[in-house]
Amino acid sequence: MNRRFEITDEEWERLALLLPAMTPQRGGRWRDHRQVLNGILFRTRTGVPWRDVPERYGPWETLYKRFARWQPDGTWARIEAALRTPGRWGRGAGLGRPDRLQRGRGPPARRWGQEKGIASIQARRQQALGRSRGGLTTKLHTVCDGRGRNLATRLTPGQDADTSELVGLGDAVRVARPGGRGRPRMRPDHLTADKAYSSRANRVALRARHIPHTIPERADQKANRVRKGARGGRPPAFDRVRYRQRNQVERLMNRRKQFRAVATRFDKLAVRYQATVGVADIFIWLRARPDQPQHDPRNTP
Repeated sequence: MNRRFEITDEEWERLALLLPAMTPQRGGRWRDHRQVLNGILFRTRTGVPWRDVPERYGPWETLYKRFARWQPDGTWARIEAALRTPGRWGRGAGLGRPDRLQRGRGPPARRWGQEKGIASIQARRQQALGRSRGGLTTKLHTVCDGRGRNLATRLTPGQDADTSELVGLGDAVRVARPGGRGRPRMRPDHLTADKAYSSRANRVALRARHIPHTIPERADQKANRVRKGARGGRPPAFDRVRYRQRNQVERLMNRRKQFRAVATRFDKLAVRYQATVGVADIFIWLRARPDQPQHDPRNTP
């Protein structure tokens, strides 16, 4: 019988083929992948320190080293990419449209000061830490599909502007096609973002990429356009009904916050926190329901 937070037999069947072979270059045989993954999932879900993970999952050093090793070698990224590939969800299944973009609310970070080795603002920026109204925080910028599942995520310090992240984050989306043949899908059917990503430069970049988008205009941008009169140009098109669908990214953020190690950043290094978010996203993908035909609220009678 599986304990709470542990991987089920069905989930393990899907994960087993995506994990590295248990043949270490030196030393003895690795501890069982399933046991280690259960320990990593327990820590991600509960947010406990690595040293406090129950002994039934093995030595905490083994869990942490496996967790840390699989980030730079791309194991976590490969697992998530395989789970989001169309065709893994059974007959008639399809991938939700990659059409949501929003800044996640920055998780609070522990107050690492000079006593913890971060002695300057520049050093904090390298670890995606910055001062905002909530204190020392990290922002999560995320693109999700039409079912609220992650497609690409970037970290920035808490005080950084959101608008500069839109183009780079959108270009980071890669969705493999069924069978792994052909170029991955990179262009969404439609992109919906909140007003924090509104700017003339972003709209020009999206049009150049032939990406339809719905982004509300900020009040200061609207006032500036009106002040310029005819030179300010026409107001950008805005579909209020389609904009309601942006709640999918909010749902993704709420699912992530069920993982306490994501809701509050305990990882000192940005790469470790990125891996923590990636582990949460893997299990969100793994436990998502098969895709169903999407409902467009504009077709409602």
